[in-house]
Amino acid sequence: MKIYAIVGAGGFGREVAPLVNAMLSVIDQDNFKIIFVVDNVKDNTVNGYDVVSTESFLSMEGEKFFNIAIADSKPRQEISERLISAGITPFTISALNALNLSNNTIGQGAILCPFTTITANAKIGDFFHANIYSYVAHDCVIGNFVTFAPNVHCNGRVVIEDHAYIGTGAIIRHGSPDRPIIIGEGAVVGMGAVVTKSVAPYTTVLGNPAKPLRTTQQ
Repeated sequence: MKIYAIVGAGGFGREVAPLVNAMLSVIDQDNFKIIFVVDNVKDNTVNGYDVVSTESFLSMEGEKFFNIAIADSKPRQEISERLISAGITPFTISALNALNLSNNTIGQGAILCPFTTITANAKIGDFFHANIYSYVAHDCVIGNFVTFAPNVHCNGRVVIEDHAYIGTGAIIRHGSPDRPIIIGEGAVVGMGAVVTKSVAPYTTVLGNPAKPLRTTQQ
């Protein structure tokens, strides 16, 4: 029996659990169990899936895999490092209708929600979240622990560095081979923003065209 753990049973975790079930039903038929991993457990089950603590998950027997359905990228990194160091393997969650078209590389632990698309020759790091209706166009480079909220439009030749957060409905303009649009490490692109030029690290931008609101602490 293979055990697939979704860390986090909040809204996003509850959204992706059915994706895991559908994906694994195609791959493994009945040879799997899906659980939620949540510390300070209050409920034994959520939406029909067992809920266990991290320590209980670590002590389970069997072949174990995990993904992390937590939007905050820093805890996502900390949890991933702990579980990987414990010998547990990350797995990618991909909706059956998500599209990965041509010559893309995607790191471990991604979550690709329904109606997401990665087009061609994109390079994506570890534990990437692409929420519903988001896309990554050709020749983009995306770092580790990057989060796309729903309906993000990331056009071609964009570089998004580690731990950046791109809000719902944001649009990032197409870059060029010698001058890509760069979203710096830890930057936040606000809901509905239209990004027409690069964003400095740890900076929040809002509006159309997007303008800096504040610089966040590292």
